[in-house]
Amino acid sequence: MNRLEKYAELAVKFGINLQKGQTLIVNAPVVAAEFARLISKVAYESGAALVLVEYSDEEIVHDKLHFVSDDVILAYPKWRIDGLMTYIRAGASVLNIVSQHPTLMSDIDPKRLALNNKIHSENLKEYREYVMGSKVSWCIVAYPNKAWASQVFPHMSEDDAVEALMDNIFKATRMYDADPLAAWENHVDLLKEKLVLLNNHSFKSLQFNGPGTDLSVDLPDGHIWHGGGAFTTSGLEFRPNLPTEEVFTLPHKHGVNGTLSSSKPLIYLGNIIDDFVLKFENGKVVSFTAEVGYDVLKGLLETDEGSSYLGEVALVPHNSPISNTNLVFRNTLFDENASCHFAFGMAYMDCYKDPTVKQEELDGLGINHSMTHVDFMVGGPEIQIHGITESGEKVPLFIDGNWA
Repeated sequence: MNRLEKYAELAVKFGINLQKGQTLIVNAPVVAAEFARLISKVAYESGAALVLVEYSDEEIVHDKLHFVSDDVILAYPKWRIDGLMTYIRAGASVLNIVSQHPTLMSDIDPKRLALNNKIHSENLKEYREYVMGSKVSWCIVAYPNKAWASQVFPHMSEDDAVEALMDNIFKATRMYDADPLAAWENHVDLLKEKLVLLNNHSFKSLQFNGPGTDLSVDLPDGHIWHGGGAFTTSGLEFRPNLPTEEVFTLPHKHGVNGTLSSSKPLIYLGNIIDDFVLKFENGKVVSFTAEVGYDVLKGLLETDEGSSYLGEVALVPHNSPISNTNLVFRNTLFDENASCHFAFGMAYMDCYKDPTVKQEELDGLGINHSMTHVDFMVGGPEIQIHGITESGEKVPLFIDGNWA
């Protein structure tokens, strides 16, 4: 078995934890067709009842957004959602293969991008609630393409860049270990040790300090830290992100105050947002600047009422396999696992003691709800993080970017 086949096996058996008789939905860009075929083969060999591969082509999406009228964007094909949800409601798992051109959409009007994203999010509301509520198992993995690889390794030929990016994806996902599955089990066990520490303290708030960052983040009563993996509501363990180095929970929607500076570029809707600074008051972004991508960031924050509040706070040590590559991957799946990060938008409900609370109760509990969930990076070697207990004790969590 070659390394790409082992990578497919890791995604299906460890990431999704596919069960015999399950349906697997694979969302794949056309550039990842080779990998999608391997995923399908492994899934069927593992007992899948059905594998449905949904291909997408961002070049075609680009042309659509460039040429069609707003009316066409607004006329979302609901038959696609109906078909998808037929399988999701019946317990299908979802594997997303990401392989994006980081700047493909940079020539598209940010207002059109925002409109397209909003319509897409509105129509995927039920799907998003199934995924973010862990009602089904899901996983995100990556596969290189020439455009992406050339931005990570601009001084290489396209073919050499793709090979180098694949090499670093394998490094980040522990594919060079003699037994990758055993290496992952050991890594998850180490993350679970951090979860015990954080959940036992049940901190009232976190304090972040670093270059351009002075931020207080309250945590709601009943918050729970997660990391390394998750459980569906039926009790099946799965790993949503490969790679993953984070432990995370939900911040109090109305309890974030101070200033926060980004530490890595954010790739969003085929655009780069970089060197941005956010000012929070009572949880909301009340002002911001961005050296690159200001209008795209503005569109993101205006997606809906909840998109200008935070739904996730994640701790990632600077000393980690991805960070140690010294690469900016220009892909959130990797860059968020090289750095502490937050997310605009919807909170993960399994980070709260009662994930079944009704939507109308969320705001009063300090839990953010939104059509979107977008991670952005803030950590680095100079970040200092303290946990504040109910009694006011200040406990060091991160010193100079790593666990205290």
